[in-house]
Amino acid sequence: MEINIQRKEAIEAIKTVRNLKDLDAVFKRYLGKKGEIALVLAGLAELTGEQKKVIGQKANQFKREITEAINGKKAELKELALVESDDMEWLDITAPGKKMSLGHLHPLTLAQRKASEIFQQMGFEVVDGPEVESEWYNFDALNVPKDHPARDMWDTFWLRQKKLLLRTHTSPVQIRYMEKRQPPLRIIAPGRVFRYEATDASHEINFYQIEGLMVGDDISAANFKAIIQEFLRRFFNKPVSVRLRPSYFPFVEPGFEIDMSCVVCAGKGCSLCSRTGWLEVAGAGMVNQAVFKAVGFKPREYQGFAFGMGLDRLAMMKYKINDIRLFYEGDFRFLKQF
Repeated sequence: MEINIQRKEAIEAIKTVRNLKDLDAVFKRYLGKKGEIALVLAGLAELTGEQKKVIGQKANQFKREITEAINGKKAELKELALVESDDMEWLDITAPGKKMSLGHLHPLTLAQRKASEIFQQMGFEVVDGPEVESEWYNFDALNVPKDHPARDMWDTFWLRQKKLLLRTHTSPVQIRYMEKRQPPLRIIAPGRVFRYEATDASHEINFYQIEGLMVGDDISAANFKAIIQEFLRRFFNKPVSVRLRPSYFPFVEPGFEIDMSCVVCAGKGCSLCSRTGWLEVAGAGMVNQAVFKAVGFKPREYQGFAFGMGLDRLAMMKYKINDIRLFYEGDFRFLKQF
């Protein structure tokens, strides 16, 4: 086929294409490695000197014209695609955009913020500490030495590094705080803790605690009872009664369990409180002097109380949730309710 005829066909084909895909096909047909122009140039070797010169000039001119025509058509199609496209519906750029749906806080976050707010209103400072702890802060400084039987009360995630572990309670935060400050002290330490235990409706390998500490010259268990009762009243927004039962914890002496009147039946007895009218919510006691000694306080110079509550349990009671595992499954059907 003569070059002039090929040129006319190529120019016509370029004019009629309607999208970049078809234009690319025209490019390959005429300018590709095996295209028409490449075939013409490959056949020059069979021609005489004069013929080679004439045909070569025409082929190069053809190549330049087709290249310019394709580049011009490509620019035209790209500009047209901004307004209209075969693969896109008409777009009204003046229409308002779609609003992104906003998330909301996790129920445990809501419970922690509420608890922190209440204690802050009563003059407590919110403090934090590392989740990876040393054996000293997690056990020894809290009067739980290596050979003490109380250490068996915790199943612990030990790390490969010597004497490091995932904290089993937030009590180490209290030790770190007392090492750097002198009484009077009034703090709470909310945060995640870890226990190596079986998972069921009321147990998880990680959960949240909120622990508190108040130290001064004449702090008593009566002060603690008044504060914890006021906290529970505000947290559940209901009148509550509190009772203290003797118990044992190595870092307090004396120690006691804290029960509150059932928030469902108001102490009359129901299935939630096993017909007793009471719900166990915390452990507490007067800080053992051995703990004060570990942080450098003078013996018998100060006294105070410490307490610890499961934040998950408080949230379960407040929102009437019957399985702790729901907090950690990431099921939006559950989380969207809060």
